[in-house]
Amino acid sequence: MSDFPFQAVGFDLDGTLLDTFRDLGAAVNHALELGGFDPVPVDSSKDLIGGGAKIMLARAVDQQGGMPGGIDGDEFRALYKQMLRYYSENNAVHSRPYPGVVEALDALADRGVAMAVVTNKFEEFATSILTQIGLADRFVTIIGGDSMGKGPDGKHLAKPHPHPVIEARKRTGSARFAFVGDSSYDVAAARGADVPVVVAAYGYCDKPPHELGGDAIIERFDQLLPALERL
Repeated sequence: MSDFPFQAVGFDLDGTLLDTFRDLGAAVNHALELGGFDPVPVDSSKDLIGGGAKIMLARAVDQQGGMPGGIDGDEFRALYKQMLRYYSENNAVHSRPYPGVVEALDALADRGVAMAVVTNKFEEFATSILTQIGLADRFVTIIGGDSMGKGPDGKHLAKPHPHPVIEARKRTGSARFAFVGDSSYDVAAARGADVPVVVAAYGYCDKPPHELGGDAIIERFDQLLPALERL
């Protein structure tokens, strides 16, 4: 039996495993231009990520004064659909694993650790991107923002709701489970699922990393295994 402290590890996708902001930014700009808005600088799209594609587009629109009728209007929904259509066809053009990701996944696999992805990206997109990059088969399960269905309020049961993390723990069959993410959504979901969480400080953090409330912080992915071993 492995003496590694965790039987399974769950990962956020954007800003944790993969650097995806260029492809996400291109999709946002495609929708903005169709709606008559100014494009956002691609680098600034990092600040819009978190909570899923719809929230990302809504933030970009709101920064330019919003839309008549608010973000839930028909016009916004039409732009959102255009954004998803574009992203479905261009979601792995520039997206790549962060340095050290492949090596760390190999090291975890060598220790018999099961791995899962829990992202607010739609499951179809997450699976597509990981498949194109060649990483999909590393994970026992890929849980997207739409995988758990919707709650009584009609919204998807996605992070910061703990249910996707709880489900990942269940699917990996692991009593000793840890989660790795880069945002307040990730930390809140892990806390709600009562599992330890490592903050990826190199990612698209929506707060300073030390303010996110994780159990450990890593500046590079090659620091992950030592961080987990210390927990």
